[in-house]
Amino acid sequence: MEQRDPLVAGEVPQLDQEVRALLNAGRLPEANSLFDEVVTKVSPGVDRWVRSAVLVNRAMLAWRLGRIPLALELAAEGWTDLDADRTDSPAVAQTMGTLAYLMEGIGNRRAALEMLRLSVQVARRAGHSDTLALCLQRLGGSLNFRACAGHPAAAPAIFEEALAYLDEGLGIVKDERNRRALLGAYGRSLAGVGQLDKAEETGEETLRLSRDADDLWGVSVGNWVLAVVHREQGILDEARTFAARAVTNAERINDTSLLLRFSTELADICHALDDSVGEAVALRRSMQAARTATETLQEGLGQALEQRRVAVQAQRLAVAAQEAAARDPLTGLANRLGLERAAAALLESTAARGKVPWLVLVDVDWFKNVNDDAGHATGDAALREIAALLRRECRADDLVARWAGDEFVVLLGDTGPNMDVGPNVAERIRAAVDGHDWTMVLGAVRRPTVSIGVAAGPAKLDQLFAAADMALYRAKRHGRNRVEVEPSVNEVPETVAGT
Repeated sequence: MEQRDPLVAGEVPQLDQEVRALLNAGRLPEANSLFDEVVTKVSPGVDRWVRSAVLVNRAMLAWRLGRIPLALELAAEGWTDLDADRTDSPAVAQTMGTLAYLMEGIGNRRAALEMLRLSVQVARRAGHSDTLALCLQRLGGSLNFRACAGHPAAAPAIFEEALAYLDEGLGIVKDERNRRALLGAYGRSLAGVGQLDKAEETGEETLRLSRDADDLWGVSVGNWVLAVVHREQGILDEARTFAARAVTNAERINDTSLLLRFSTELADICHALDDSVGEAVALRRSMQAARTATETLQEGLGQALEQRRVAVQAQRLAVAAQEAAARDPLTGLANRLGLERAAAALLESTAARGKVPWLVLVDVDWFKNVNDDAGHATGDAALREIAALLRRECRADDLVARWAGDEFVVLLGDTGPNMDVGPNVAERIRAAVDGHDWTMVLGAVRRPTVSIGVAAGPAKLDQLFAAADMALYRAKRHGRNRVEVEPSVNEVPETVAGT
């Protein structure tokens, strides 16, 4: 029997579904009002990945309602909660697909396509037919748009790929809304590969089902398919009528992506008809849609930046208030104070056994690029991932800490008979970060590596740290993503150290 995820079994919460239905029916004021009621509610007791899916779905609703700062906030929170280890969860697949939709809207198209492909992989493993159908529709629809916007010579192959995904989705879908969306995208792919009769039948079916369901999104897409079919058949007057209907319905549901694509299609058809007035009107609608999208995004990013400034101030206050705490709240590792508290006892016990301690200082390369390209929420996720890799590559008795920012410290006390344990652990850490699959966390953003400085000796923590820092500086200077070892550090007498 098919295992049903708690979220997918009821899909998204009922009120959330009603908001989407109102959006797709073009009833935007009612959708906005109802969204205010549901935006702060998440059912108690749900699993983290289910909560993540609900939050990201609400981010998508907020985006379509033009509430960009709220959309970004919900998306960041939901993405942070995403349990990437649950690669068999329908909710995770849904979340990834919706995040890809938002990435597409922001303009991060390559990362969006990569995440859509990943969502299909996760949905296949989950074994939930409607979730897989939804992910296949999103991937196929996205490929259709890329085929339309790209070089004409490359379009047939892209349409063929989309057609295969959409055909598979239609073979397994049970949900009627997903079926309408699949049919619309399938019809466009059929037209793209020249199967015009079948594309026309599919477009008409999409139109009929969508009208019966009061689904203006499906009505808009169905009209687009029929416009393309009639354009390819040379019946340009009818193509213009269908394209105009597609544009009008895209405007009614406030779907900027559809509006940009369909108004461009309408302008091309009007140009072929030598209808300069119609072409000009269509181009103005396209330019207005593009301008609205840009202005909305700019306003949203400005507000998001202000929210980030306030959040940074609050974070500084929180850090100051938690100065006595010994654990880093982001990574769960010991923080600087925790390291300093535990180091004295570890170094003393190491010396008592006649062993030599090692200090491994790890600094993340290119971390500023991660924050700049993908945002601080993604940067934080990358730091948590690195912290997990450090725990995995170190031994249970090693002291692992986040020193500050993107810098980590590992203090090795029980070195055993292996005199090269420090460099060996450092190399394992470097290789683990370098070979890690960062796609889930960073998408297409440049993956980080680490530079590492290593030092050993019967010395105090600050002396070991200073020596390892010199080695780290050499690692950075010699090209990064490498390990450098400082010569043995001798304990400095207290009177000399203080001069």
